Amino acid sequence: MRNRAGIILIKDNKLALIERHKQGRHYFSFPGGGVDEGETDEQAAIREAEEELGIHVEILHKTAEVLRTNRRKQVYFLVKWIGGEFGMGTGEEYNEFDPMNGTYEPLWMPLNEVLQKNVVPRLLADLVVKSHMQGWEDESVVLFEEVK
Repeated sequence: MRNRAGIILIKDNKLALIERHKQGRHYFSFPGGGVDEGETDEQAAIREAEEELGIHVEILHKTAEVLRTNRRKQVYFLVKWIGGEFGMGTGEEYNEFDPMNGTYEPLWMPLNEVLQKNVVPRLLADLVVKSHMQGWEDESVVLFEEVK
C-alpha cells in the first residue's frame, strides 16, 4: 500500500479541504493522495494540490506524519499558494462519477468551523487549528491514530 502525501493550505483564515460523499459517509479531507513510485513525499504533495485543487503550491515545511494502525503513513506539508485557479482540479477523480470513490468537491472551510465538522484525519485537524492560533512548530510532529 502506497504512502500518502497531503497539504495544509490556509488563506484568509480558511482551510482548503475536499468535501467527500463516499459509501454513505460525509466528511472533509485534506487534499492529497498516494505517493507514486520514484516520487518524493514533497513531489506527491505538490502534484496532488494541482490535481485536486487546480493550484500550484510551494512547500514551506513538513508539518506532520499521521501513523494509523493497519494503514499507510500519511505526510502533510504546510504550503503557500503560488499560482493556478482554485477549484479547477484535473485529477482522474473528477472525470466520471464512481460510486465506490464518491464525490470530490474542493472548498474553503473557515478555521473556526473545522473542529465542528467531520474533518479527517481528526488529529491533524486539531493540530492545524491549534498551530494556526498559537504558531507552527519548527519540527514536524508524529500523530498516532487508531483506526477502529
